[in-house]
Amino acid sequence: MLIFERDIAVDMGTSSTLLFEQGKGVVSREPTVVAVDKFSGKILKVGQDAQKMLGRTPANIVAIHPINSGVISDYEMAAQMLRELVSRITSFSLFKPCVLACVPSSISGVEERAMIDAAIEAGARKVYLLETAVATALGAGVDISKADGHMIIDIGGGTTEIAIISAGGVVECESIKVAGGSFDEAIVKYVRRKHNMLIGLSAAEELKRSIGCVLQRPDMGIEEVKGRNLANGLPKTVSVSANELIEAFVEPMNHILDAIHTVLERTPPQLVGDLDKNGIIMSGGGSLIYGMDRLIERSTGIRTVVVDDAISCAAYGAGKMLKHLDDMQDGMMNFYRMRQLKG
Repeated sequence: MLIFERDIAVDMGTSSTLLFEQGKGVVSREPTVVAVDKFSGKILKVGQDAQKMLGRTPANIVAIHPINSGVISDYEMAAQMLRELVSRITSFSLFKPCVLACVPSSISGVEERAMIDAAIEAGARKVYLLETAVATALGAGVDISKADGHMIIDIGGGTTEIAIISAGGVVECESIKVAGGSFDEAIVKYVRRKHNMLIGLSAAEELKRSIGCVLQRPDMGIEEVKGRNLANGLPKTVSVSANELIEAFVEPMNHILDAIHTVLERTPPQLVGDLDKNGIIMSGGGSLIYGMDRLIERSTGIRTVVVDDAISCAAYGAGKMLKHLDDMQDGMMNFYRMRQLKG
């Protein structure tokens, strides 16, 4: 009996990689990190297993993040990681699966080719590309076929993607390298400046998740964080309040708000009118920071909502498109160039 592989949608982001298998839903959710032996170049672990090794291994084992700002920065590692993750969910068969990969709207032709090649090396029969903003809109239940403007803001780990969707495609977009990781770095800088103490990015991310906010919280959370005293090199513990994090987040937040206003200024007036009715849809891990949606709503005057499953939304949207692969073009799409020609 021949086994037919189910097609797979991949949302390979800077922080995490999600795999959606047709008929099953999201079957894999792993950190986008690979543990490698520096001397032999051999991959030791990928995903969650690799992340557990961080900071607890000999000097010859290094962690590599093969995706940077939503695109492949280390082709070899990205291909091997994808192959490992795909092999975990597929069985041996004569028919390889088709793979639909989410990519940023600002992706270049070279970056598109790298993603296609990596997916083919991972075992794909054919590779289809879908813009993350379109996948997010589908995941949020938007009917993208209508000539009706919707704004999508996806704050991932490495990039914030802001796009206007209409008639099944991206009309206007902006991609900035200020996202979840920038908020972690802002906490590290703030604690260093204010408390003369150095903390790791993982400790900063923990703070962001527990009490991080861009508007005042009703509970006024306070958390203890441990680090190294920069004056004498000894261990030190300080208490950090939610209000302090508002102060720390001002700079990255302003960058995001500026990018949103830039996209709105470039959007055709009739589509801006649609946004008044349809509102702004937010997704990605960064959108879960307390007060993010309300601050954007206050800044733009447009109703803003965070989707139910902000981290998996694009993967579910891409999963919906697996039923329509026959209507899609496989291989290179040249999204960026097509938009330049339209403009």
